[in-house]
Amino acid sequence: MNLPPLQAISNSHFHVSGDVTIDPNAVIAPGVILQADPNSQLVIASGVCIGMGAILHAYQGTLELGTGANLGAGVLVIGEGKIGANACIGSATTIFNSSVEGGQVVPPGSLLGDRGRQIADNQGNGAVATPAASEPSQNHHTPESSESENQGSNVYGQQQLDQLLGKLLPYRRH
Repeated sequence: MNLPPLQAISNSHFHVSGDVTIDPNAVIAPGVILQADPNSQLVIASGVCIGMGAILHAYQGTLELGTGANLGAGVLVIGEGKIGANACIGSATTIFNSSVEGGQVVPPGSLLGDRGRQIADNQGNGAVATPAASEPSQNHHTPESSESENQGSNVYGQQQLDQLLGKLLPYRRH
């Protein structure tokens, strides 16, 4: 069996902006955006694997990916936090100002992080609902959640996010 020779690794297939440190043994797929705002840092350790179209944006602190962490395609990580060693983050997961323990497996399509923003109610009367004070700041929502919970829910900024993703990832149309 004749296999083609391996291609040289190049960082031209992903975008890096700001104070981003990438270990040479990390694997980053095409279409990935790695960004660190001023006074923030993004650190990617050895053996990390980041799937196609993922966006990692360090904001107001340090965002760190531990040794051997795996992020699926289309993962969005914003803010500060740590993805622990050998953690596995399923595709299309969003993590906002949150951390994932080492070795933890997060199902695809999950939502983790600070959900302290106000959410408009479904009746459209302008009232807003806020999370109860007893709720932890680390919320975890998975697609397996009850269907009634997901019906008619409005996501703040969803239209702007869809427009941004459409421009950044034009091949990803629903």
